[in-house]
Amino acid sequence: MDRGTSGQGAAEDAARAAPGAAHEPPRPGRGAPRGEPDSEARIWTVPNGISLARLAGVPVFLWLVLGPKADGWAVGLLIAAGFSDWLDGKIARAWNQLSRLGQVLDPAADRLYIAATLVGLAVRGIIPWWLVGLLVARELVLGVALLVLRRFGYLPLQVSLIGKAATACLLYAFPLLFLGAHAGTPAEVARITGWAFAIWGTALYWTAAGLYLSQARNLISQVRSEAVTQPAGGTGLPGGSPPAAGPR
Repeated sequence: MDRGTSGQGAAEDAARAAPGAAHEPPRPGRGAPRGEPDSEARIWTVPNGISLARLAGVPVFLWLVLGPKADGWAVGLLIAAGFSDWLDGKIARAWNQLSRLGQVLDPAADRLYIAATLVGLAVRGIIPWWLVGLLVARELVLGVALLVLRRFGYLPLQVSLIGKAATACLLYAFPLLFLGAHAGTPAEVARITGWAFAIWGTALYWTAAGLYLSQARNLISQVRSEAVTQPAGGTGLPGGSPPAAGPR
C-alpha cells in the first residue's frame, strides 16, 4: 500500500504545488543539490526488493488457485504478501529508503493481488462476476482520473486513509472467502466473515474513489482558474507549460 498521508493532506500539499505561485515549487527529485544523488531516485533498496518478490508471487498464487486448487497454500501466500507489504514500509521508514520506485511498486503489488484473487474467486464460482465488474469499474474510473491529472502535469495523488482501509478489508475478505468455499462450521464462519469484509471493502473502495475524484477536480479547477486570471506577461508558467507536479 502507499506509504502516503491522508487524502486531505494530499489535497493540501497538491494545492500548494499548483501553478500561479511566484516561483515554481520543486518537483520530486529536484531537491538534491547539484552533484549529489537524489535519494528518492534509488532503485536497489531492501523495500524495493521485497516489493519485487511480492510481485513475483502473483502468478504463483494464480497457479495454486486455478491449478491444484491448493487453497491452504494460496491463503498462506496471501498472508505472506500482506506481511511483506507491512514490512517493506516499516523498513523504508526506519532505514530511510523511501523511493519513487517503491511508491509505484507497492500499490501495484496490492492491485495485482486483488485482481488475481478476484479472477481466482470468480472462475471458481466463489464470488459473482458482478462484484468483479464493480471493483474493476472503480479502477477504470481512477485510471481515467490519473490520465486527466497527468494531462495537467500532476503526479498521482497519495492514497487516502479510506483507500488504505478499503484495500485492507478486501485483502482480509479474499482469503476468508477461499477458506469458506469448503465444508464445515469453520468454513461457514469464514464465508460469513469474508463477505462482511468484502461488502465493507467495496463500499470503502468507491468512497475513496469519490474523494480522489473530488481532489482531482479541485486541482484542475484551480489550474483553469489561475490560467484565466493570469495576466499577460505575468510570472506564471510560460507557453502553457504544465503545472508543478502534485504529491505522489
